Amino acid sequence: MIPRAYRGVGFAVALFVLVQLGALALVPEFVESGYQPVENPQDPTNSVLYIAAILVMTALMLAAFKYEFDWAVRLVIVGTSAWLSWYVFSALFSPVLAAVPALAVGVALLVHPEWYVIDTAGVLMGAGAAGLFGISFGVLPALVLLTLLAVYDAISVYGTEHMLSLAEGVMDLNIPVVLVIPLSLSYSLLADREEGSAEADRAADAEEATDAAEPAEAAEPAETEAEAPDIEDRDAFFIGLGDAVIPAVLVASAATFLPEAGALDVPLIGLNLPALGAMVGTVAGLLVLMSWVMKGRAHAGLPLLNGGAIAGFLVGSIAAGIPLIEAVGLARFL
Repeated sequence: MIPRAYRGVGFAVALFVLVQLGALALVPEFVESGYQPVENPQDPTNSVLYIAAILVMTALMLAAFKYEFDWAVRLVIVGTSAWLSWYVFSALFSPVLAAVPALAVGVALLVHPEWYVIDTAGVLMGAGAAGLFGISFGVLPALVLLTLLAVYDAISVYGTEHMLSLAEGVMDLNIPVVLVIPLSLSYSLLADREEGSAEADRAADAEEATDAAEPAEAAEPAETEAEAPDIEDRDAFFIGLGDAVIPAVLVASAATFLPEAGALDVPLIGLNLPALGAMVGTVAGLLVLMSWVMKGRAHAGLPLLNGGAIAGFLVGSIAAGIPLIEAVGLARFL
């Protein structure tokens, strides 16, 4: 039998690869349909504007959690998931017919947000987002985007730690902002949430009873850091959907803007060596990240994932015979 840890890693890799392959399959359809939202995809300032939008959305979500507007965040994310799913299904069906499965995704997230529903919605959402951003960011803007977001992710996790606060806020909403990696076939996210809620209620009741019985005693300080559970004691772990989407943007961008660079004859997707290199590099970064996550500590994913994607892209470009100055999009500035 494959150990639990290996099953989890394999499942995580499969989800990431599905997002990447989905984005590659959608790129030609998105380009043909004119879904590119920017006038000049080669403009590096597009990346700065996108990061500014991320900062604004992060601040709004943190404020929503602080003032107990969690329900609003859930509705927005579910609506966004249905919207991006529509883009995906519109590549297969007419726009009207595509609305049917897209709405079904939204309804399923509201009615029965079990882990497999969340992961399915996450893959659809991730492939659609990566495809849209991939055709909207040329290679240079994509590289700028991945580099800046890797730095931001490291600061927000290890420095300000506000990304950890954001993760805590979204965990109980059962929305496809995170991918759920079950470690056992019998795992149920909904049952896990119900059990956790019941335990929290019992702990709160016990604390109130203690405070009422001993009003004169000062409360003992809480433990500041619990010991991380062993992998064998965990039923699932979680990876942010953005960790799958952001490096996939470079994969889609390389396939879009370097179509003749070592083109590979692969059915249904437009794949070339730079895009393949970015895919392999992302998976390599994911494997390293997973080895850290298995130890029970939260880590910033994008430094490893984006770093692997960029390194793999550069190796793929060299293998395709493209000068690096041209591959990264700097040749037109010289």
